Amino acid sequence: MAKQPHLLVENGDVHEIALIPGDPGRVDRIAGQCDSSELVSENREYKLVNATYNGTDLTICSTGIGCPSAAIAIEELERVGVETVIRVGTTGALQREIEIGDMIVATGAAKDEGTSKRYESVTYPAVPDYRVLSALVESAETRGVSGSPDDPEASGNSRSSRAEEVHVGPIASDDAFYAETDDYVESWEAAGILSVEMEAAAVFTLARRKGMRAGAICTVDGNLVRGTQKGETDDEELPEKAKNNVERAIGISLDAVVALS
Repeated sequence: MAKQPHLLVENGDVHEIALIPGDPGRVDRIAGQCDSSELVSENREYKLVNATYNGTDLTICSTGIGCPSAAIAIEELERVGVETVIRVGTTGALQREIEIGDMIVATGAAKDEGTSKRYESVTYPAVPDYRVLSALVESAETRGVSGSPDDPEASGNSRSSRAEEVHVGPIASDDAFYAETDDYVESWEAAGILSVEMEAAAVFTLARRKGMRAGAICTVDGNLVRGTQKGETDDEELPEKAKNNVERAIGISLDAVVALS
């Protein structure tokens, strides 16, 4: 098989489990928590690295922004042997009590995007694989209140800061970042949707159709109900609390990889 046209990889270049952040820069952050890593390819929004974490081999591949580019990544990763994908991203909260820096493990994704509809009817569910979902939740619980099982500040079931909360529930995937109107936000909030992001629905849909396992953990970078979005609190894309807990979400996802391997 020839190299895939966008990821520039072929059979034998990747491992069976892949973490798939949207941001190419987050590939390096994930690799930084691994024991070793090696750049495999880099093209457009796609940066692909092979790494080892606690004796487990994995691939890290960015997907860019939105479902179209994420679908390309899933299609090409599956063709070269990837069997499990875990999205490690950011998301905007849709429930007032969810704080910036909290983490959300998705139990499903509403298809408010166009890509999955090219593959199947909107009535088909976009849901994660149960084993991946369970591994993410169990990893979060094992890491406890502070994101690390070895943190000396961890105590019982209390949390050292509210920003370390992990929520488990449904999210929405949307195509239009700047067209999420008040009506959209109110509708999502009333339905009990925890947050909105831009890739999970396509990731879950494509993985299910191709016999892959998929899951997603995202760090909250704003709260649309409160009227905040990322980039509005300082000069950088992510608020400080979100940046700190992206590292915790990465650690949770890496532990899940070990559990799933």
